[in-house]
Amino acid sequence: MGVANQTSISDFLLLGFSQHPEQQPLLFGLFLAMYLVTVLGNLLIILAISSDPRLHTPMYFFLANLSFTDTCFSCTIVPKVLLNIHTQHYTISYTGCLVQMFFFMELTLLDDFLLAVMAYDRYVAICLPLHYTTIMGPQRCLLLLAASWLSSHLLAFSLCLLMSQFSFCASHAIPHFCDVPPLLKLACSDTHIFQVTMLTEAVLSGLIHLTCVLVSYGHIVYTVLRIPSPRGKHKVFSTCGSHLTVVTLFYGTLFLVYFQPSASYSADTGMAASVVYTMVTPMLNPFIYSLRNRHMKASLWRFFSWGKYSTQ
Repeated sequence: MGVANQTSISDFLLLGFSQHPEQQPLLFGLFLAMYLVTVLGNLLIILAISSDPRLHTPMYFFLANLSFTDTCFSCTIVPKVLLNIHTQHYTISYTGCLVQMFFFMELTLLDDFLLAVMAYDRYVAICLPLHYTTIMGPQRCLLLLAASWLSSHLLAFSLCLLMSQFSFCASHAIPHFCDVPPLLKLACSDTHIFQVTMLTEAVLSGLIHLTCVLVSYGHIVYTVLRIPSPRGKHKVFSTCGSHLTVVTLFYGTLFLVYFQPSASYSADTGMAASVVYTMVTPMLNPFIYSLRNRHMKASLWRFFSWGKYSTQ
């Protein structure tokens, strides 16, 4: 009976971000502008880093990968949202929903891994500067990146595999896009194993990495406070400030949505938080890293200057 109920679900209804028709053009324009700024900003970060040999360091290597992840993350969610608003066709197929959920979770987990790796990189650079080139060599950086991609892929795939076994015999309406909490509310199957698995993965991929970030910055703060020069302290804090800002935005919204019982999940809270971590945060990341980093600003200036002179 469960299999029959599951296969009878051919698509899900996406309710969208507003039920008022007069607001749809405004939302379309707003989301399109945010999407274009996100893609353009992150691509500029990648191009600036790849074109400037002075930025071929571990810190900027991971930053370029974070920008690439943010670009893919936005492309997973926003184009479907824009298409639904434009066509007024608010459905997504059962298979398409699972695929969207897989990439959404994989890229979210990858962001989580990369932020932890970047915190570790700053810890080694500031607290162990004499061993930095040895510890964060090219092979170690590639290994950390590969481990991040593989781990996020396996964790997301395991949850999607469990979700594909569920039957959905109630309403098939989803508030905004295919995410775990709203789908769990629609499931008629026993979700106990899924929730235990998700909680375990959240602890492994979320709390452990957040702890690594906090411990790394605890050591950084302790080291910085021992620096006698105020200029040296300001330089270190300005280097780490961008990363801390992104970490705060990322974990703040994720904790708001995922670290609560599925029974108490609020569609309005989830909608507001989803806009932040699917559109606002990826859009702000390039500005946070470029405007607070003089090396990035200098590289972007050289990149645009090179483009201007090459066309003359």
